[in-house]
Amino acid sequence: MKLTTYLVSAPLHTPFVTALRTATHAESLLVELSDGDQSGWGEAPQVWKVTGDSLAGSQACIEGPIATALEGLGPDDLTEALRRVQGAAVGNFAAKDAVDVALHDLAARRRGQTLHGFFGSSVDVVRTDMTLSVGDPSALAQAARDRVADGFDVLKIKVGTDAAGDIERVKQVRAAIGTRPRLRLDANQGWTRRDAVTVIRALEDAECAIELVEQPVAAADLDGMAWVTDRVGTPILADESVFGVRDLVNVIRHGAADLVNVKLAKCGGLAPARTLLELARAHGVGAIVGCMMEGHVGVGAAAALVSAYPTTAVNDLDAAWWLREAAVTGGIRYEGSLIHLPSAPGLGVTGLAA
Repeated sequence: MKLTTYLVSAPLHTPFVTALRTATHAESLLVELSDGDQSGWGEAPQVWKVTGDSLAGSQACIEGPIATALEGLGPDDLTEALRRVQGAAVGNFAAKDAVDVALHDLAARRRGQTLHGFFGSSVDVVRTDMTLSVGDPSALAQAARDRVADGFDVLKIKVGTDAAGDIERVKQVRAAIGTRPRLRLDANQGWTRRDAVTVIRALEDAECAIELVEQPVAAADLDGMAWVTDRVGTPILADESVFGVRDLVNVIRHGAADLVNVKLAKCGGLAPARTLLELARAHGVGAIVGCMMEGHVGVGAAAALVSAYPTTAVNDLDAAWWLREAAVTGGIRYEGSLIHLPSAPGLGVTGLAA
C-alpha cells in the first residue's frame, strides 16, 4: 500500500469565529492510500487550540512512523493495520484519524460497498446542526434567521467570550427565530464554573429552551464541570474533555457530563470512535458525533459513522458546509440540515478537485 499526502487550504464563504480562534480557511492534510488499483482517502485537520496537531506534524507522522508501521501489510489486513496505526506514535490523533479513515475507505471500496454499508448500514441521509459564529447580538440574530431559512432547525451558538454578553446574545437569537428551532450552546471552555451556572440558570429562567451546553469550563476541570452539571437543569456535553477512552471513563466517574461529543480527529479515527460510542451507550451517557473545521473527506467519514451508530441527539457535522469549494470531487452533499451520503463505493471521493 502506498501513502501520499496533500496539503490543502480551502477558503470559507464566511469567517468562523469561536472563543478559541477565528478561521477563514479550512487547513487540512489529505491522505491517499492506494493498493495500486483503488484509493482510500482520509483527512487530518489542523486545530492548534484543541488537538495541538499541525499539518506539518501530521504529515511527518504519516510519512514517518505510521508508514513504517504499515510496511509489509496488504490491503486486506485491516484489523492489524488499524492496530499498528494507533500504536505508531504517541498522540498525533489527526494523523491517526486520516490513515484510519483511508484504511476503512479502501477496504469498503475493495468490497464495492459504501463506507456506511461497510459498517452494516443502509441509512444514506443523516442530520446536522448548524453553528453560528461568535458575534454581536444583532449579527447573531440575523445569522440565525438566515440559517433557519436555509433549512436548519438545530442551531449551535458559539459563546464563552463574555459571560454577561452571552445571555443577551442567546435571548436575541431565540427572539429572532421563535420557539420551534432548537438551540444549543458551545462555550469552548470559555467560562468559569460560576459564570457557567449564572449564564445557564439565567437562560433557563428566561425560558430560552436551550437543548444542551457544550464544554462550559476548561477541559481538565472535571470537578468544575460536574459542579455545573449538578446545579443546572440543562444537559451538559463534554467535548474537549474527551479525546479517548480514558478521558470518557474519567468523565463518567466524575458524573461530569450528560453527553459526550465524539470527534474522529480527537480520538484517532473511526475504530476508536466506535469504541467511545459503545462505551457511552453502555454507561447511559448520551453522545453526538462532531467534527473539526474539516472538508468533505473528514465530515463524510463522520457521517458514515453516524449512519451506522445512531446517536442520542442531532450531530454536529456542518464543517464542510462552510467551504466555498470542496477540495475533492465526489463525496457527501448538503441539503439544508440533511447530509446525503454517496452511493459510490467508500466515501465516494474520486480525487482532488482541479
